[in-house]
Amino acid sequence: MMLGTALGASIAGAVLHGALYPNSPIFGRVISAVPSRDGQLALTFDDGPNPVATPAILDALGERGVKASFFVLGRHTERWPQLVRRMADEGHVVCNHGYYHRKLHLRSPSYVRRDLELGTRAIIDACGAEPRFFRAPHGFRSPWVTSIARSLGQRTVGWTRGVWDSARPGVDAIVSRTVRAARRGAILLLHDGDGYDPLGDRSQTAQAVPIVVDRIHGAGLRFVTLLDA
Repeated sequence: MMLGTALGASIAGAVLHGALYPNSPIFGRVISAVPSRDGQLALTFDDGPNPVATPAILDALGERGVKASFFVLGRHTERWPQLVRRMADEGHVVCNHGYYHRKLHLRSPSYVRRDLELGTRAIIDACGAEPRFFRAPHGFRSPWVTSIARSLGQRTVGWTRGVWDSARPGVDAIVSRTVRAARRGAILLLHDGDGYDPLGDRSQTAQAVPIVVDRIHGAGLRFVTLLDA
């Protein structure tokens, strides 16, 4: 009896780890870092595009010669395809974040496939490029999420550190958290959009990005995209 209870608890713990931990390998391999050679790290953004924050972030990155990876939502991409086209034209990597921004760990395989396919189609329509990477909203996955992404030619990506910029803690807090999290091989997670409100305020992140990039560059690190993972 005790053995059965312990086994059940272990299985439940493994399932929860696979579902809720963004870098868990239990439900399939996840990219959780980039190679750490030459002091490189990756800057990634979720939930865009956003008509105010995304152009400001692209401006700041362009002025500094930095390339990033953007996990865009299909329904936002359909509203502002020109911003996704700009990402691609300026050498950033456009990645799939699904269409609806729903947590996928409790969704059926058919729902997951439709969500990813709709997100993929929106990206292709906007910029002509097929996304090579996928990140689940909130990092939540089920046993079939990663395999469905793989069937679409997309590798699943987690992150090393999220800085909770989506809570709008202030520009200084976003800068401090991001710079503290910066280290060789890291994948940093910020947000240029709001997964639930297409017009959500991400101005704090936009203001923080140029400061973050300058300080991380000053520490001798350099930014790469997920294509280097």
